[in-house]
Amino acid sequence: MAPPPEFSAACFFGRPRFQQAQFFRKPDVISRIEHSAVIKQSLRVEAAIRRATVHAARSETAGAALAARFLAAFSDWLPGVVVSLYWPMCDEIDVRELIGGLAADGVQMALPVMAGSDAPLIFREWRTGDALLPGAFGVYEPAGDAPTLEPDIVVTPLLAFDAAGNRLGYGGGYYDRTLRDLRGRREIIAVGVGYDEQEISSIPGHTGDEILDMIITDQRTLRAGE
Repeated sequence: MAPPPEFSAACFFGRPRFQQAQFFRKPDVISRIEHSAVIKQSLRVEAAIRRATVHAARSETAGAALAARFLAAFSDWLPGVVVSLYWPMCDEIDVRELIGGLAADGVQMALPVMAGSDAPLIFREWRTGDALLPGAFGVYEPAGDAPTLEPDIVVTPLLAFDAAGNRLGYGGGYYDRTLRDLRGRREIIAVGVGYDEQEISSIPGHTGDEILDMIITDQRTLRAGE
């Protein structure tokens, strides 16, 4: 089983979308949407540094704590559902303990696969021991012949979150498109996971953003808006 890449804030700062972001431009006049995008890029810089710092201090114990909280929160939901996760990279909170717990309980799991720069993610079945192949941005994905699945619970990494359920990602919009696509067809539960210190007071949003239903950290379980 391939290990995740080395954890470093440089994993975020080196992403092509980050390097091309409007945060690094200084337009004289920008629209309200562009203004929101600039604010978000500034927040991404701060959030990436904060996440890297806490990861360096607490990564060895955070994954197990997160797994315990997730399994407790969904103990009555897991039989018969599909849970999509992600293979951790850089300083994303490590969900491999959670993957192991779900596998031990016989839960069907899937991992996301990029289908195009402007397309929703697709999800392919993955079981512990199955092959993982590097995809776009170095993200590890199941093999192309693995069956596609539609998840009931979508677990997403994040740079930051707020109490209202807003999620700050990397700027590509992949999970927003994916959650919107899934919610247009069926009921799902979107769960953001991360370190407790990734919470910020408010994340600016617009009509294209999808709200998380829950946030689970290594220290708390929150329902959006409560």
